[in-house]
Amino acid sequence: MIRKNDSLEYHAGGRPGKIGVTATKPCLTPRELRLAYLPGATFPAEEIARDPSAVFKYTSRGNLVGVVTDGSAVPGLGNVGPFAAKPMQEGIAILFKRLADIDVFDLELASRDIDGIVETVRMLEPTFGGINLKDIQAPQGLELYDRLREILTIPVYHENLYSTAVVAAAALINALDLVDKRVGDVKVVICGAGTVGIGCARLLRRLGVDPGNMLMYNVDGLVHPSDRKLHEYQREFAVSSRLKTLAAGVKGADVLIGASAGGVFTMEMIRSMNRYPVVFALATPEPEILYEQARASRQDVLVATGLGPDPNAVLDVLSFPYIFRGALDVQSVSITEGMLLAAARALADLAREEVPEEVERAYGGLPLSFGPEYLLPKPIDPRIFVRESAAVAAQAIAEGLAEAPVDTVDYEGRLSVRIGTGREKMRELLMRARRSRPRVVFTEGLSDTVLRACSILLDEGIAQPILLGPAKDIRKRIDRLGRDLGGAEIVDPTRDPRFETFVEEYFRMRRRQGVIRASAAERLRQPEYFGAFMMNGGHADMMIAGSSTHFTETLRTVLEVIGPAPGIDRVSSHHLVMLQNDVVVLADCSVNIEPTAGQLAETALLAATTARSLGVDPRVAMLSFSNFGNNDHASARRVQAAAALARERDPDLEIDGDMQLATARNKALRREIFPFSDLTDDANVLVFPNLQAGTLTMQSLHHMAGAVLVGPMLMGTRLPVHILQYGATVEDVVNLVTVGVVEATVD
Repeated sequence: MIRKNDSLEYHAGGRPGKIGVTATKPCLTPRELRLAYLPGATFPAEEIARDPSAVFKYTSRGNLVGVVTDGSAVPGLGNVGPFAAKPMQEGIAILFKRLADIDVFDLELASRDIDGIVETVRMLEPTFGGINLKDIQAPQGLELYDRLREILTIPVYHENLYSTAVVAAAALINALDLVDKRVGDVKVVICGAGTVGIGCARLLRRLGVDPGNMLMYNVDGLVHPSDRKLHEYQREFAVSSRLKTLAAGVKGADVLIGASAGGVFTMEMIRSMNRYPVVFALATPEPEILYEQARASRQDVLVATGLGPDPNAVLDVLSFPYIFRGALDVQSVSITEGMLLAAARALADLAREEVPEEVERAYGGLPLSFGPEYLLPKPIDPRIFVRESAAVAAQAIAEGLAEAPVDTVDYEGRLSVRIGTGREKMRELLMRARRSRPRVVFTEGLSDTVLRACSILLDEGIAQPILLGPAKDIRKRIDRLGRDLGGAEIVDPTRDPRFETFVEEYFRMRRRQGVIRASAAERLRQPEYFGAFMMNGGHADMMIAGSSTHFTETLRTVLEVIGPAPGIDRVSSHHLVMLQNDVVVLADCSVNIEPTAGQLAETALLAATTARSLGVDPRVAMLSFSNFGNNDHASARRVQAAAALARERDPDLEIDGDMQLATARNKALRREIFPFSDLTDDANVLVFPNLQAGTLTMQSLHHMAGAVLVGPMLMGTRLPVHILQYGATVEDVVNLVTVGVVEATVD
């Protein structure tokens, strides 16, 4: 659940808003600034003046979309105007960028005059490679769409009109195939005559649905020619029929599509449909009928909704980013219904293929395969970006709309490396973390950061928090923050009935290391000790400590009470680094100051195992200031020895070193200078020779390069325990727990 305060903090925190402009060329030195502006910019300007098509070569126009709205139909709010529309506009800009690497300028226009908006967008055409219309009230938005498509020579797309329709068409293709019905024979009922309903009707008609077999209903009943309140775009689907009510129209129908409001469909309606009915309830946030209710209405029904958690989720994010990606990359002059159907068919075809293992793991590890509960690929499937974008591009070429045709095979190869894995890894891990919902004990139950994080963990279904501290004070803090932590357990160590038992256990454990019973009782009053003994006793599945205590002090407690796993000589740590196009494991950046060769080898093996648990095929680089023995320093020799030991213990592990970081991460350099290297691709597990090198690299990536870091994550402990660093944010805590849960529960 997204709470108002959470959303307001998210949007207002730090730099207001969600998007910004980032330079794509170096612009630091005076020479670079002269290259970027004057006199440097005059030279590409001259080239473009001679050949206008060169604008795509020398500027960002070909990857820039203008998202246009007047704020008259903002989802859930209606006509709230251009200022209030801006958060939604920035949100879709993020989706474009994250899912398809498309840049966006959001344009909120203070006008309801269609002529004025048409002229404004027409004048802005040289700025953009495409125009996306969004949240404009019908019929004005539909008229605007038609008029802009006529006068512009760049793709124009109406997101509300077609995004859901494309995905619904894909689901219908597969649903009809499963029930062995021809699209030209089925009777279709569409509930909702707004923009989404009209888009679905248009695309299904193009798919092959017989217009004579399609009935559309709105709040007044059947959309029929005698209704004077209809606008021209609704009249396109008006038919004369005696079936005036939705209930009457649904009887004997094969397909029922909802684009209206929650609760409109009933189980009786579905029971009245033809054999093997297809029901798509696409209204959000409440569908026309809940997925479970629709499935319970009869055994032979195929159901989809617009809600992400449901098995067949018709989500618009499966369509518009990739449709634009394909259109932009071939400089298509338009986006046609043929291109939209190509996108739908690509989605439908992908759902019939074997599902990647990482996608299955993210959705609970259960096998996913084409069938009644798998009509569409899951949003995290990395193949969608390539397949759908390429299908749209190919269709644009086939229709003669592409100004810059591409070789399809080569284009798919370029797409496959454009986004990379880094952008989607946390989303995949989040899905996997929801499988087990372990009990996670937090030693700092009075921390605002921890409480906010626990609220999110509960909402996302990742963990069952256990908060240590005075119960009365924790509840006051929760109330002050306005949070609902009803699913969390609060434990006051000093009042807990297990306290004395834990004291005795600790006294027996440490009585020959100078601990008397009184000091044992004093230490168990500290939440880190109490939490560790909860772990020992099986009362919790994971422990999160630190953030207000010194890392080494908390680590000492962990090692004293929990200790290393059997066969592990030295506990170490790793950070998971989310780069734009990659995911990298860094080890060890938090624990061991000057590890021996054996300890380095052990760290490398633990990090490789961790990488596998996160779905990353490890390629390990043992880092040094030296490259393959070019310096005979003791530190370099130690790294060489560690690599040899690790290779001996795990002969199948891809590992090499000693090597510099540049060598580990630059395939071209290795190929040219070190062709003998055992790394088949750039290393994604980097093992540092000492704590100083690891810490400085990790912090540099985070604070100067803007990388997203998750960690430190302890490796080699007997039980899952992780320690927060000073200044950890809510996001840091949520990410740490998410990754920790996945690592701890891997099969």
